[in-house]
Amino acid sequence: MYSSATTGTSTQTRTALRPPTAVGGRAGQGPAPRGTEFRDPRALAVRPPAGRPVDQLAARAGAERLLRGRAETVVDRVDPATLQTPGVRAALANIARICPAFLPRQVLREGSRHILIAGTIGRAAVVAKCLAPQAVRGEQFQQLVERFHHEVAVYRAFVRHRPPIRMPRLVAADHDRCVLVLERVPGRPAARERHPVNAPTPGEVRAVLGAVRTLNLWRPPTDVFGKPLDYQLEIARFHSVGQLTDRDAGDLRGLLHGLAHTPLQLCHGDALLGNMLLAPSGPVLVDWEEAGWYLPGYDLAVLWSVLSGDTAARRQISQLAQSGGTVARDAFLVNLVLVLMREIRLHDVPGAGEEQRIMIRRLYDDAALARRAVRAAVGTR
Repeated sequence: MYSSATTGTSTQTRTALRPPTAVGGRAGQGPAPRGTEFRDPRALAVRPPAGRPVDQLAARAGAERLLRGRAETVVDRVDPATLQTPGVRAALANIARICPAFLPRQVLREGSRHILIAGTIGRAAVVAKCLAPQAVRGEQFQQLVERFHHEVAVYRAFVRHRPPIRMPRLVAADHDRCVLVLERVPGRPAARERHPVNAPTPGEVRAVLGAVRTLNLWRPPTDVFGKPLDYQLEIARFHSVGQLTDRDAGDLRGLLHGLAHTPLQLCHGDALLGNMLLAPSGPVLVDWEEAGWYLPGYDLAVLWSVLSGDTAARRQISQLAQSGGTVARDAFLVNLVLVLMREIRLHDVPGAGEEQRIMIRRLYDDAALARRAVRAAVGTR
């Protein structure tokens, strides 16, 4: 097959071995690749029987199908860059075990915990989420596996009990190898950063808050969801490392005592703007690893903590949190303080850049504001 390139075959010999010219092709060229050959337009024309007019709509539909077929041929090409790193290759091998027809198109994210690969199964666009090899070798391996298993269980439960909000449809899952294949929803994240500099538009904020509130009011008939957050343990942890003073811890415990009989609320648990896709049909929530039962207002507290640059959005969130009365307000404040403590602990690390230091100062200011609100709430009880 490659002899002419290695043995110095003469030009005449190569010409003699050249395949015959395809129908409609130019002389001296080989056959066009399958599906891309050029034909005489007159050969493609529909010749109607005598006395019958040409159905132009049918001809146009046929041409559109031809163009769609060519477009799909181009779309199905695999990007070789998606197969470069060992982590992606290992993920693709695990995906192929449950979806042999999966065709990778793009690596959306390759982090220390998860790998996201966009692709297709037939004509359906999907996204595969896998546990990264670094996570398997890390210290938090067991915790990450448990969270992944919980997310798989959540998506399977949503197949039986459809939630009242839009979310990706489950395609396949491998519980043992930590692989999750989901429908790829068209849309863009509400924000790229955890703490976005440019806040979403007011209309987008209203849509996000509406989706979150709809989820919070839903009571699914399933026992899949547990209680991911131990509030007393979280207060003790932040108190032990000095993030909460004795008075702060006492005030939070006092509010928790008054919330002992408050019904819990189904929350996403990680309602960051990056986990919400703005689709034409409305916001779509993804990444359900932390979903479970929380005190009312936990998702609102997460959104409040990351929207530091949007005063109007924060005011709207606070109004929603207080619309349920004193109990809902106290629950929101407890959630808010704990969420802000977590954000400070996550970002206040050595070597932070100037932008991150500005964000850290804002978080400390927000935490001081939340502490004062907690003290005021304790004084009114």
